[in-house]
Amino acid sequence: MSMEMTFRWYGAKYDTVTLQQIRQIRYVTGIITTLYSKMPGELWTQDEIHAMKKEVEDAGLHLAGIESVNVSDAIKTAGPDRDKDIDTYIKTLENLGKEDIHLVCYNFMPVFDWTRSELARKRPDGSTVLAYSQKTIDAINPETMFQSISGDMNGTVMPGWEPERMAHVKDLFAMYKDIDNEKLFENLTYFLKAIMPVCNQYDIKMAIHPDDPAWSVFGLPRIIINKENILKLMKAVDDPHNGVTFCSGSYGTNLENDLPDMIRSLKGRIHFAHVRNLKFNSPSDFEEAAHLSEDGTFDMYEIMKALHDIGFNGPIRPDHGRMIWDEVAMPGYGLYDRALGSAYLCGLWEAIDKEER
Repeated sequence: MSMEMTFRWYGAKYDTVTLQQIRQIRYVTGIITTLYSKMPGELWTQDEIHAMKKEVEDAGLHLAGIESVNVSDAIKTAGPDRDKDIDTYIKTLENLGKEDIHLVCYNFMPVFDWTRSELARKRPDGSTVLAYSQKTIDAINPETMFQSISGDMNGTVMPGWEPERMAHVKDLFAMYKDIDNEKLFENLTYFLKAIMPVCNQYDIKMAIHPDDPAWSVFGLPRIIINKENILKLMKAVDDPHNGVTFCSGSYGTNLENDLPDMIRSLKGRIHFAHVRNLKFNSPSDFEEAAHLSEDGTFDMYEIMKALHDIGFNGPIRPDHGRMIWDEVAMPGYGLYDRALGSAYLCGLWEAIDKEER
């Protein structure tokens, strides 16, 4: 039984890291990628998917899954275009299935895919990391938030923070003003029930990514935040194709979440894992850390052991890394620290595997 170590890659046009470099990490055999220029609600054609897959395979790697096929705001808010957008989503899933791709990570977060107050907080060793301080967030007007951090993006386009999307932040907030947690949950189950038939036909595992951070930001609803809610979703659409991206860094933002216990409670429903560490300065101020347990707050051995114990054999990726060794890249997505993270996680896995045997 083994997992597959993977690396997220945004495509040759957007990523500072090349497939050739990723292949040389050696611990990594799989790529998690996306058609990064696609807007939510837009169709992915089979030709485009085929070309993306061929590019990965020509570099000697395996396309392990898609992160993300983004869900439109019409679907999240049950807007007038909801069913049209769901039909398009189903066609995209069909095209992925025809190209033998069986994993899709997605999220159901309103407005912001993820929120950080800093993209380059300096740590004592000189490395820089993504960080979050509730105090800073509380003082920010969300409509100007993009301007406040865009200077830290190293000239890249951050997922969920595309300038054309940020230009409409005010309209987006208006769209969600009547949407509470219950309505958002209903809209999510409606979407999942509609796509399950195509997922069953092509064996496509839908793996929902948790909200990051795992609490309400700017008064927006947040639902994929804890064990109770995620188990409720697994029950509401009780199909093995409705599953989870277990992201230790996102669920871990709330210190009340017991990560190994959550993993064990989701046996058979975790299709993808993002494993990373966080260091807490206070419950509402955290920064991303090296993957190493002692650099942060989480016991990475216990997280990997829980995945091993439930028989997890899907793709894992070292999630965000620190910016080290003078690298200039998309914050969180440089080459070096993620390569170190993948080596560390593979080392833990090998040790756990051999102990079990």
